[in-house]
Amino acid sequence: MKRILSLPICFLLLVAAVLRARGDTDSDPLPMLVDVLRGTADPELQLDILRGLSAAFKGRRQVPKPKGWEAVEAQLEASPNADVRALGQSLSLTFGSTWALVRLRNTASDHSADLNARRTALNSLLDIKDAGLPPLLHQLLNDADLRGPAVRGLAAYDDPKTPAAILAVYNSLDGSEKRDALNTLASRAAFAEPMLAAMAQGTIPRNALTAEIIRQLRNLRNAGIDAELQKVYGVIRESSADKKEEIERYKRIYRAGGSQPGDAPRGRAVFARICQQCHTLFEVGGKVGPDLTGSNRADLDYILQNIIDPNAVIPNDYRASTAEMKDGRSITGLVKQQDDKSVTLITQNETLTFPRNEIQSLQQSELSMMPEGLLAPLTDQEARDLLYYLSRPGQVPLPGEPKGD
Repeated sequence: MKRILSLPICFLLLVAAVLRARGDTDSDPLPMLVDVLRGTADPELQLDILRGLSAAFKGRRQVPKPKGWEAVEAQLEASPNADVRALGQSLSLTFGSTWALVRLRNTASDHSADLNARRTALNSLLDIKDAGLPPLLHQLLNDADLRGPAVRGLAAYDDPKTPAAILAVYNSLDGSEKRDALNTLASRAAFAEPMLAAMAQGTIPRNALTAEIIRQLRNLRNAGIDAELQKVYGVIRESSADKKEEIERYKRIYRAGGSQPGDAPRGRAVFARICQQCHTLFEVGGKVGPDLTGSNRADLDYILQNIIDPNAVIPNDYRASTAEMKDGRSITGLVKQQDDKSVTLITQNETLTFPRNEIQSLQQSELSMMPEGLLAPLTDQEARDLLYYLSRPGQVPLPGEPKGD
């Protein structure tokens, strides 16, 4: 078949939408696209179609195999283009190919394989929730290249060996990997208990528990975990009177620093550690929470009220939702997209898409995704540095970075 002159991205997005809306493989564009794939050796066209199909089936663990796919599968596997091979294997996996399952497991575990191919293979196995994946994920905890997705991926599996495996490597993880590890351990009661025991023993420092992880632990609704959490971390006060007093206390702390209460570069480092994962400031940071650049940051009362009492005013876009999964996992995040087939949640460390039939319940909270207690782990000087940085009209360098011209 001659190469179609152009298969624009907008057309592929339309194909994805049609396939998702239909939810089946009869009377839809899928057979036509399979025929096009079978009739072309053009890697650009193949990639266009494969990407469109991948987007269409995102969030679906398995899809009935379309007629003629076996021939296409063999053709794509013989492609000299690594991306074509990887996407072809991923789709074959979605279509229930045992051969693709074995091949992708081997690729993900092969340290000599192309790193992008390994990442694609692992993501594909995680997307279908491969039941045999946990042992491989445990091995990958010692693989610097794939350790991050392995740590995050383990949250999806109720495997009793996971807490010990993560705790064994915890001290060797970098900052973002440690956050991922704690989020995974906080996702299930059976994982959280060993994590809190490790904190009680000093293996994990107390201040590693951020306010959002504390909230996640509370969402497990487990009396034993709540009691242990109170012993390990203490109680965060909730009453409005307490919050007002907390605001006044931090105003006093800030003003005790004198005419220049803090150091802006050090404050930026604190922001990067506890805020930047969710918030953007001066074009740097995450998109889970609002962009802070244009907010009323020159007003100390405004800053402190939003940090200490984030639930006073909550736009609907930033109200947290908790998904209780049928396999026992609990996940808190923002609902980015949902329909009758899948739900996409944005958490602090990743975006997750689940089939609707794997969710027991999805409840929107009256709480903001912005957690309380963010300032609690900081020293007085760190708090002053952060508040001073937040009040600056422009970006400053991180400590040790050269100043701009």
